[in-house]
Amino acid sequence: MGMDSGVIQEIKARLDLADIVRRYVELRPVSGRFMGVCPFHHETKPSFSVHPEQGFYYCFGCQATGDVIDFYARMNGLDFREALEALAAEAGVELTRHEADPAFEARKKERTDCLAMHSLAADYFRRVLTGPAGEPAREYIARRKLVPEIVERFGLGYSPADWQGVQNFLRSKGYQPEVAVTAGLLSKNDSGRTYDRFRDRLIFPISDVAGRIIAFGGRIIGDGEPKYLNSSDSPIYKKGEHLYGLAQARPAIARVRRAYLTEGYVDVIALHQAGFPESVGVLGTALTPAQVKRLGGFCNRVDLVFDGDAAGRKAAFRSAEMILAQGLTCRVVLLPQGEDVDDVLKTRGREGFEACVSEAGDGLDFCMQELKGTGSAREILTWVEEFTAKLQDGSFRAYFLPRLVRGLGLDERELRGMFSGPQGSERHVSRRNPAAKQAGRLEHGLARDKSFLAFAVRHPEQRHELDELGLAEVLETDWARELWARMLATPDEALFAELPHEDKVFWAENSLAQDRSGQAAGEEWQDVCTTLGGLRCETRRSNLLVALREAQGRGDSAEAQRLMQALSALNAEWQGRVDEQL
Repeated sequence: MGMDSGVIQEIKARLDLADIVRRYVELRPVSGRFMGVCPFHHETKPSFSVHPEQGFYYCFGCQATGDVIDFYARMNGLDFREALEALAAEAGVELTRHEADPAFEARKKERTDCLAMHSLAADYFRRVLTGPAGEPAREYIARRKLVPEIVERFGLGYSPADWQGVQNFLRSKGYQPEVAVTAGLLSKNDSGRTYDRFRDRLIFPISDVAGRIIAFGGRIIGDGEPKYLNSSDSPIYKKGEHLYGLAQARPAIARVRRAYLTEGYVDVIALHQAGFPESVGVLGTALTPAQVKRLGGFCNRVDLVFDGDAAGRKAAFRSAEMILAQGLTCRVVLLPQGEDVDDVLKTRGREGFEACVSEAGDGLDFCMQELKGTGSAREILTWVEEFTAKLQDGSFRAYFLPRLVRGLGLDERELRGMFSGPQGSERHVSRRNPAAKQAGRLEHGLARDKSFLAFAVRHPEQRHELDELGLAEVLETDWARELWARMLATPDEALFAELPHEDKVFWAENSLAQDRSGQAAGEEWQDVCTTLGGLRCETRRSNLLVALREAQGRGDSAEAQRLMQALSALNAEWQGRVDEQL
């Protein structure tokens, strides 16, 4: 990426991994490290391990691992460069010491401009709301009984019935209309004329997890369609990836490990105002897996709050199966038909909403009840097959199948047979199959390579000697040879940051295995040396035999005699090692 690795190491040296993780996860000290509930998958017992001295985290449940930059990027939905820039600013490290990347710099400027214009537009909308032109929006806010504190917290504003208001304001700040079109703040018609996207609407700023405004939603104040209008996709906003109110709700969600998910901007705000700050909303589209994944980074339970009519039940069904498939617990809060969250809170208060919550059903039970009420036997089986195929973790199937059997009245043997497939016949591979034999050899070689490199990860002090003993000569896989070369050339902390995810998992697992190993280091080193010496002898023997056959084939008796003597000496050397061990 052109970034100086020394700069990255400086950033990581100035930041404490545990301090960054504590912003999102409750940690407790355990034997020189910290443990907590993993923010990346649903679990009840802490399996998330943070190692500040070694500079990485690792989850024993879902194998999530990485350094402080990886963690910050994943928790905030950022790419590596974005996370690096944010942490560099926090650590007080200047990022100018890297090779210029024109394409990246162009994208960076575009994103920076978009964020700046959205911040300016939000200020403009808030100012209009408090002025004479904002009276219709203030009257609407009063009718919805939203208090000033909550209006300020969510940054509500008003876009006047003016085709050029935002455009002229942004132009006065140095931003041309074309740039604002890219940002999604202006629209352009077929004739090329640009105009404000939002007009005569109550404005709801949409923020990313870090609290930066990246889009807007607008509700029409007077008559007109559509009632709600959202920002289009832009360099800083993608529909289906964000949740309304998550920036405000994140601390509460992380604390209680639960979220209320509903539809509608005002419903979310009303829940916060009523004392449910763990509430968020979808943004004008059906719930997406990306939104569930983002929410699952902060909690392990999502309570859906939907209208009790047919459309609401259908939306709750789709959302519940999506949430369950990603390993989160789910409940479905169905409101009285014809009422939304705001209606319930205005007419019955907090107690009325809590009464609805107390009657909430389990998400899987809700899905099964809906299926039994509307689906045929074939449709039910099809749903079961599709639902289990969506499960993010294969182990979830063992948990869900018995419940599906009981809840839907299915035959368990038949249901399990649906997923067994023709695997039984595949296990009996002909022993005469050369491809199968080759695959077996490769698998054995990879396992042996992993054993050597696992030792090298746990014992960096022995790597120089391993190199002198010729480890590179006996490694059989390209993966192992490449990783070993990088281990010799790069300091561990810098190397870990550069590894692909699978290699980070391998590294983390074996680094932690050092703490749990019962074998004395000296004994383990002796075993490694013995095995390594034997493999080197075997490799040299194989090479000598190949060369001997070639010499005999071309009638070179002198070379053949020399190779025979070398082979004899090698055999004697190996026998001497064996006798020494005995």
